[in-house]
Amino acid sequence: MRTKDQHLDELYGLPVLTFPGPGAAGELPAADAVAWRIGREMWTSEELWREDFARFCAEVDLGRVRALVVGAWEDPEDTDPSEAIDALVAVRDRLPALRALFLGDITDKECHLARISQTDVTPLPAAFPALEEFGVRAGWGMSLGRELRLDFPALRHAALRRLTVQSAGMPAAAVRGIAASGLPALEHLELWLGDAEFGADHEVADLAPILSGARLPRLRHLALRNSRMQDEVAAAVASAPLVPRLDVLDLSWGALTDDGAAALLDGQPLTHLKKLDLHFNFLGEAMRRRVHQALEPAGVEVDTDPGAADGALDPEICAGPVSY
Repeated sequence: MRTKDQHLDELYGLPVLTFPGPGAAGELPAADAVAWRIGREMWTSEELWREDFARFCAEVDLGRVRALVVGAWEDPEDTDPSEAIDALVAVRDRLPALRALFLGDITDKECHLARISQTDVTPLPAAFPALEEFGVRAGWGMSLGRELRLDFPALRHAALRRLTVQSAGMPAAAVRGIAASGLPALEHLELWLGDAEFGADHEVADLAPILSGARLPRLRHLALRNSRMQDEVAAAVASAPLVPRLDVLDLSWGALTDDGAAALLDGQPLTHLKKLDLHFNFLGEAMRRRVHQALEPAGVEVDTDPGAADGALDPEICAGPVSY
């Protein structure tokens, strides 16, 4: 899985290839053989994102493109990706084969996750009704006194199977919009919830429509990651109607303590899961053993690796490394 310091290397089962700069030597691969990354090489490229994308549209057979990755645009800390969103929507009729799209493939070296500006991203899935995978990486920027925050008003999309929203601080409106969306084909949902210090103003109650499973009849993989309130999230998940349908439950990269893990184990059975992922946590050794002993005999793959949190960080200080 990609970390905050790495670009995506795969999307929709295709290797990611950065569309080469002007004058680059060599023959381009077939349009449907890779996931194309369009994005400025921060600090070195003189070409603007729109210029890069215009060249891409002129040189690649758009009718065969299956996956696109939007990298850094202008200055992601001070400028939201509206121009990139508009450019993609403008050529939607030329992209009939597009099935996967990731917006904001930006490493921490290019721009901290917490500072990546965003906007309303739903025009993209709305413009591509055959889209099966959509992902976005978002922080909280400012420009001329205007907040540049992630927005995700409720939408209906019949084909989307995988939705990933990575945030250092997810706004309540975005959580509620995702929760209210009609996504009948969705199988994989991954939300990085973040920390109030970086703009997260949601409450665990905002996740209730997701945890009910009512609008997500096919969901099998739920990841609620990177939360300062991970103990509260775990307690809500412990009695959630959705859980018995899941194959994978991921509560990793958050401020999970023994209290949250105990609530999870004391709730409904989890022995039907294929995997429980709690890695990067603040669990004590005894609790980690308890989790493994409770689930591994039933064949559940369990990950309780504390990672950098082990003895190094205080859950009252740091919700997780991806927030910074």
